[in-house]
Amino acid sequence: MSLPIANAPAPDYPALAARIRLLAREAGFQRCGIAGIELGEDEQHLRDWLANGLYGSMEWMARHGEKRSRPAELIPGTLRVISVGLDYGRNDDDSAWDTIADGERAYVARYALGRDYHKLMRGRLQKLSERIGEEVGAFGHRVFVDSAPVLERALARNAGLGFIGKHTCLIDKHGGSWFFLGEIYVDLPLPVDPPATFHCGSCTRCIDVCPTGAIVAPHRLDARRCISYLTIEHEGSIDEALRPLIGNRIFGCDDCQLVCPWNKFAKTTDEPDFRARNDLDRATLAELFAWTEAEFLQRTEGSAIRRSGHARWLRNIAVALGNAPTTPDVVAALQSRRDEADPVVREHVAWALARHGVA
Repeated sequence: MSLPIANAPAPDYPALAARIRLLAREAGFQRCGIAGIELGEDEQHLRDWLANGLYGSMEWMARHGEKRSRPAELIPGTLRVISVGLDYGRNDDDSAWDTIADGERAYVARYALGRDYHKLMRGRLQKLSERIGEEVGAFGHRVFVDSAPVLERALARNAGLGFIGKHTCLIDKHGGSWFFLGEIYVDLPLPVDPPATFHCGSCTRCIDVCPTGAIVAPHRLDARRCISYLTIEHEGSIDEALRPLIGNRIFGCDDCQLVCPWNKFAKTTDEPDFRARNDLDRATLAELFAWTEAEFLQRTEGSAIRRSGHARWLRNIAVALGNAPTTPDVVAALQSRRDEADPVVREHVAWALARHGVA
């Protein structure tokens, strides 16, 4: 953090907070709020979740201890958190369900169809920080977009951006859940916004629809069963009992958001960076399975998908092909990689072929 200017007059913080919300809109964010740094209840919830091993192999979730729930320990001097939201909704729920129902097509989570949002959001947050600096002079701050141990949903809830649904995603009752989150930790004693209140009521659609039963209770996600975790974070073999439940979801899963009634209020965005690339919103499994590693790297440049790596990409598609209808194209695609060098891919291909009765 940089140091404030000595002897500078204290800003009018309520006016500055209002100005920050306006600047956030001008920077391209649809939501902005200000939260304090007290996260006691959320810290206990996190401790319990970690103690029960529900984080799977995501050791980084446990590695940072209480810094995740104590912003001032992560960045000394932090007094407030400016939380922002950026819409990525496509208003294509029917198309998404159609893809999930078509066993020969690939389903990619809506957030990953276009460019990786991290760079776009970070750039906008940096510009927002610069604009704030123009108002108050030098001030201590750090920008985060999934780049540090931050309890972003709890902070966003406390900043009034939305409530945490039973599926653990953040929901804006005026705009659904299709939006990304980012934060600026600041050393400015800004007035805080009222936290969002809970509005799920008795609805359990997200819990009921989860293909693998990963939402084991309201606000409790077992990552070890979550398709997003299994297809993106998890390395090695996927549990055979879970493979048939994954269907054709090859990178992430949106079912709990697609079924949420609050998303009838979601706003459609036509942000160019979020438009689907490589026809990922309509491609077949066989087409994507044919990508060489060089082609995978070229086509996923600037995409969140690249972080999975080519081998994991093939593993995921092999599972989906195993769940697909038995057609000549599906079987031929699997047979083309039955001797794949990577043993994990080879194992999943063999499993998929056996599902189609091919030895």
